[in-house]
Amino acid sequence: MVNTINISPRKSPLQQRSIATVDVILEATIQVLLSQGHDAMTTARVASRAGVSVGSVYQYYPNKQALLVAVITRHLNNVIQAVERVCQEQRGQSMAEIAKHVVSAYVQVKLQRPDASRALLALPSNAATNHVIASITTRGQLAICDLLASCSDARFQDPSLVAIVMTGSLIGPVQLMLTGVVPLERSEAVTAHLILLCTEYLRSVGDSII
Repeated sequence: MVNTINISPRKSPLQQRSIATVDVILEATIQVLLSQGHDAMTTARVASRAGVSVGSVYQYYPNKQALLVAVITRHLNNVIQAVERVCQEQRGQSMAEIAKHVVSAYVQVKLQRPDASRALLALPSNAATNHVIASITTRGQLAICDLLASCSDARFQDPSLVAIVMTGSLIGPVQLMLTGVVPLERSEAVTAHLILLCTEYLRSVGDSII
């Protein structure tokens, strides 16, 4: 029989105090990853950095992997919530406005905490983290697909595929900035080019209705 690692949280924080404790633990996890790396990270070191007991960590997360999955989930949820919010706000807008606001929102939220994004990007992939990344990425694509269906000046024969290509075009350049290949100081220029890229892509695959 193959042994599986439990990556599910032991319980969810409900009261304000427990929510604050979990926030401190997850932030401490990022700080340990930044200062010591994935291999050296332990629940004991996270607890020490957070100023809580190891038992407090285990109260919510049964092991290191569960802690990492929780950190990745929180980070990606913040990203996707920003994308979902702008998609809701831009419903019924033009292709140009959709491209501008979706691109800007994605780049801004990813670079809001470049240290945290960089630390999580460097984590080794596994089935658990890949599942989280895939499911949350799908959420973002669905939000963009729904937004494209409301576009005021074009119709898309396959909005789902367009959303997939559009999100894929954003991920690579942002990762280049996070890994230092492209300096963060060039984020405004990169954003402007990505807006142009997505705008022209939408125009080329959309059927104008004006």
